[in-house]
Amino acid sequence: MAEAGITTTENATGDGGTQDRQSEHHAEGMGAVLIDGGVAFRVWAPHATAVDVTGEFDDWSALPDAEETPGEDADNAEASTALSPTQTGPSPAHTLVSENNGYWYGEVPEAQAGQEYRFVVHASDGRLISRIDPYARTVTSSVGNGVITDPTDYDWQGDDFTPPALNELVVYEMHVGTFFDQDPADDRPATLDGVEDKMDHLTHLGINAIELMPLAEFAGDYSWGYNPANIFAVESAYGGPEKLRDLVRIAHSHGIAVIVDVVYNHFGPSDLDLWQFDGWSENGKGGIYFYNDWRSATPWGDTRPDYGRGEVRQFIHDNAMMWLEEFHADGLRYDMTPYMRSVDAGETNIPEGWSLSHWINTDIRRLDPSRILIAEDLHGYGAVVSAADDGAAFHAQWDNHFVHPVRAAVIASDDAARDMNAVRDAVEFSYGDAFSRVIYTESHDEVANGSARVPEEIDAEDPEGYYAQKRSTLGAALVLTSPGIPMIFQGQEFLTDGWFRDTVPLDWHRDEEFSGIVRLYADLISLRLNSEGRTKGLTGQHVATLHLNDEHNVYVFHRWYDGGPGDDVVVAVNLSNSLWGEYTVGMPAAGSWTTRLNSDATVYSGAFVGTPVPPRVEAEEEPYDGQSAQATLVLPPYSVVILSRD
Repeated sequence: MAEAGITTTENATGDGGTQDRQSEHHAEGMGAVLIDGGVAFRVWAPHATAVDVTGEFDDWSALPDAEETPGEDADNAEASTALSPTQTGPSPAHTLVSENNGYWYGEVPEAQAGQEYRFVVHASDGRLISRIDPYARTVTSSVGNGVITDPTDYDWQGDDFTPPALNELVVYEMHVGTFFDQDPADDRPATLDGVEDKMDHLTHLGINAIELMPLAEFAGDYSWGYNPANIFAVESAYGGPEKLRDLVRIAHSHGIAVIVDVVYNHFGPSDLDLWQFDGWSENGKGGIYFYNDWRSATPWGDTRPDYGRGEVRQFIHDNAMMWLEEFHADGLRYDMTPYMRSVDAGETNIPEGWSLSHWINTDIRRLDPSRILIAEDLHGYGAVVSAADDGAAFHAQWDNHFVHPVRAAVIASDDAARDMNAVRDAVEFSYGDAFSRVIYTESHDEVANGSARVPEEIDAEDPEGYYAQKRSTLGAALVLTSPGIPMIFQGQEFLTDGWFRDTVPLDWHRDEEFSGIVRLYADLISLRLNSEGRTKGLTGQHVATLHLNDEHNVYVFHRWYDGGPGDDVVVAVNLSNSLWGEYTVGMPAAGSWTTRLNSDATVYSGAFVGTPVPPRVEAEEEPYDGQSAQATLVLPPYSVVILSRD
């Protein structure tokens, strides 16, 4: 049967109009499309003089003797070499027909799901070039072959999940290849099965969304994933598309959304069959899928897609829709969007990159408003999260206003070096909607590339000691109580130290060794999600400073949704090594307030002091700090105390 959800293409101007990609009586869809009585194939190769499809169904009859590779001027992206037998001389059994629009089409009755295949492009200069299907849903490897796949042949068992609203989202960023490696000695990365094996841990922790670092097929077996070779194929070393569907279905059954990280600012640069796909290029650059001028340059190679070309825009649009439709993903996180909207993440703009984001995101918002769209932009532009005509239409963006000042505050070794004004500004910054930003102290970028995990940065000589435990969890408390979408990075909850590497799996013994720290994270997440109906304010838009003392390193803030009992929350942060035993602060209302969490409690760690904190505080109707009421708190060193209004 034909693939669902991929039925239209933009016109050549890329303005969101449509143009049929098929002639009369031709099946819809790109790549290998199952039809009654066989498989239809369609590929875009506008400069080809002919295109064949070949594979196991015809004993690879059309493969040339020698595979074509780019010249030395294209050393950033080598074409792949087929892994299957080649014939002595090409004798193609299945030559596609031109649809007179740059696309080529044919039907192969004997082809069936599970068979490997390739396209053979006849270039205008006479070369024969063997290519992996750009739309292949499964590949044997990034230098292998496409596999005919039926994306509809999966039993979702009634999966009909709706992700949490943005104000109730807690995200867990995860790298599949290192999350849970069942056999670290087998010289292979961890797989999607490993994520399933730890679903109970994620459920106990309380997170309700996992954000998977890129899953598209990449070169080799070990990678962060930000070097996609085949953007429609799920990484074979992780288990391929079937395992991803299993994971999404199982995550949904546990109430956990799945967000997929996608890379559209560049492709490759290695193992990249898209490079000079049909033999044409200009200036020694990438050909039909890429800019062939100064706009091609990225920090990762000369492989920026040509966002101004309708067929390339459609290719990327189709890919975004695939993750949502064929894999039931609940959202997308776009990698480094500054390099989509500009050449250098600066002022050299690429307007069509911005409009592409707007088009895809607007379509997703229209088709399913519950889907989650996140940008890694890190420039603080409000237009990134604007759905207006001149906005990029993301729901949220990773927020540089939060991570850098908060991380700096908890890492600083000297109390006098902490800037509580900067912490306050980080907590209270807004793009207009409190939940249009993702806030964190650890992400894959923040714990690598010259930086390390927060406990390691706090105390490299003793990353499991008192100071590392206290201040890293204090940072996490700020993440989970501040306005925004909180995110933690895998293993953060059991004090993982060192730095992130794609070859070093998480040490799950730490889950037991630091079970108290895991409990602290779980308790913070429970409060953040108002699980007991007492802290609704942490899901609300509002925040205000109640008290700030930069000399004492104390910052107290108020969170609320509508306000009132069960809603108002006060978060008192002590970023000093001093115990403040009778510390008066302004309060938003008089009356009884209950202590919901004291991060110094020994139940969280035997290294903690366990300073007694009153279980209930009476706020008196007496102005203080510009508030109508005041209360006296006990603030343990390097701790957070969270209270809510009875």
